[in-house]
Amino acid sequence: MQFVHDSLPQRVRFATGAAAENLAAEVAALGARRVMVIAGASERELADRVTAGLPVVNRHDDVVMHVPVEVAERAQVAAAASRADMVVSVGGGSTTGLAKAVALSTGLPIVAVPTTYAGSEATAVWGLTEDLVKTTGTDARVLPRAIVYDAALTLSLPVGLSVASGLNALAHCVDSMWAPRTDPINRALAAEGVRALRAGLPLVVKDPDGLEGREQALYGAYLSAVAFASAGSGLHHKTCHVLGGMFNLPHAQTHAVVLPHVLAFNAPFTQEAEQRLAAAFGSRTAVEGLAGLRDELGAPRSLRDLGMPRKGVPAAAEAVVAAAPAGNPRPVTLDAVTALISDAWEGVEPR
Repeated sequence: MQFVHDSLPQRVRFATGAAAENLAAEVAALGARRVMVIAGASERELADRVTAGLPVVNRHDDVVMHVPVEVAERAQVAAAASRADMVVSVGGGSTTGLAKAVALSTGLPIVAVPTTYAGSEATAVWGLTEDLVKTTGTDARVLPRAIVYDAALTLSLPVGLSVASGLNALAHCVDSMWAPRTDPINRALAAEGVRALRAGLPLVVKDPDGLEGREQALYGAYLSAVAFASAGSGLHHKTCHVLGGMFNLPHAQTHAVVLPHVLAFNAPFTQEAEQRLAAAFGSRTAVEGLAGLRDELGAPRSLRDLGMPRKGVPAAAEAVVAAAPAGNPRPVTLDAVTALISDAWEGVEPR
């Protein structure tokens, strides 16, 4: 066995019902005096509650999915105008992504308070969209200094969005099994992430107001993101970034639809990863395990239902082939990717 593994420098505070207390502790520890709070309009009340008592100089709610460049620029201007010395993000992946866009240009530290299972808070990956193309990169400046996890903050996330967001986290685990920089530590984290998400998400569906399932899902989402941050972006995420940027599709739902098709595409070509995933699902095979979970959750099925036009399949396939990472377990050909995206568009069983 031989590998090189990097662990990202970040503190995690995980406690249900303690978001405000733990956030205040992180702001104090970092010595911030002028805090910019980024939270979408729909989460304004929650953000106000969590940040009460902090030295807030700007509350920014101009949050847009996939972080368009012009939206990022407006947030950067707001940060400069308010002379902020820290950014606190309260929300899902789009909110965290906008905070990262501010940090990318200003170097301001971020403390992230997630309200979904997106996982962006645990990575140094940023993403910006311009002219229907989503560009991603990695930069140490955008990694939040700390994460404040509180499962109670996810109670407002409807069941359907909880399912999609949780499957997005599961996709981080799956991609981490064969991404360009994967190693045994990533695979171990990813397998535990699958186990926790497999346990937690059905409980969220069964009892949306319960905290046990949401705690397990949030824990699994963090593990999945840590694995993904180290392993890098695999074929699944490259595919979803192309589709999301090109057709402005909802991020989590796109991941939920595409994941079974990429898993079925790659799993037969990587025995060790397939066996690890199958064991984490508690199933005979990884594909069967994911299929059973998706049935149990009532997961979204087709890109067509998300608004992708059928005529967009050929262009998307070409872009995915161009973006595909080296070393994917199975050769990424145009014919194969066209079939994969077509199946995902139709919502048929993966093959």
